[in-house]
Amino acid sequence: MNAVNIDMKKLHPFEGHPYQVQDNEEMDTLVESVQAQGVLTPLIVRPKENTTDEYEIVSGHRRFRAAKKAGMNEVPAFIYEMDRDAAAIALVDSNLHREHLLPSEKAFAYRLKMEAMKRQGFRSDLTSTQVVAKLRSGDIVGQGMNEGRETVRRYIRLTNLIPEILQKVDEGRIAFTPAVELSYLTHEEQKHLASEMDYADATPNLSQAQRMREFSRQGRLSEDVICAIMGEEKANQKEKLKIPMDRIRKFFPRSYTTAQMETEIVKLCEAQYRRRQRSREER
Repeated sequence: MNAVNIDMKKLHPFEGHPYQVQDNEEMDTLVESVQAQGVLTPLIVRPKENTTDEYEIVSGHRRFRAAKKAGMNEVPAFIYEMDRDAAAIALVDSNLHREHLLPSEKAFAYRLKMEAMKRQGFRSDLTSTQVVAKLRSGDIVGQGMNEGRETVRRYIRLTNLIPEILQKVDEGRIAFTPAVELSYLTHEEQKHLASEMDYADATPNLSQAQRMREFSRQGRLSEDVICAIMGEEKANQKEKLKIPMDRIRKFFPRSYTTAQMETEIVKLCEAQYRRRQRSREER
């Protein structure tokens, strides 16, 4: 099959696709490449239902964005006849191995693929953790990332978090396991928790998240209870150096999480320390 050039105005992002297309340094580099060489890898698209000559992007949302920013009128694309469920599965599979995949992206990607497979007739019972011989859809969804059914189920739980809390998971401020526990709180309870986290400049550890989940199950997780739990001094709490984000954000790609930035800063400090040590030894 040969790629054909398609008018940019006839292309539309896949509705509800889970991956973020950010205008960051990586995008700027891609735009420069497109301006110099064009779109080298054709997009994959499918005809959009109930339209004439309109297409939905299955693979290539970043290339499409870069071409748009570069001022192109057409992009090369392969056109495949596929229904929405098949397209959803293809979209997820083509992006799961991306570098720096955020927890929220993986969570919504797994859910999108799970729902598509369920409609296609795969087994999708993720409520039981009992080991079974037959592969279920959860096992198949996670195969590409070497993750089992239980891990897939836990990631999908994150889609129940409100945006304010899910963003803290993406930033590395809330660990994955506590985040799963918090996903069982009602949205109203999560809003109270988000406000308390911002006020206290703190996030819950696993023990705190588990207790909040249990109080929620009992219908007893009030604002006062959330405040009391978040006000506890953690046993392993250590003095921390706090640097305003606006002082360091410009030095890192926008896709970097807080945890990734912290790792890079520590590496730079270690390198500087080694240089000072060598300088002293040479004197």
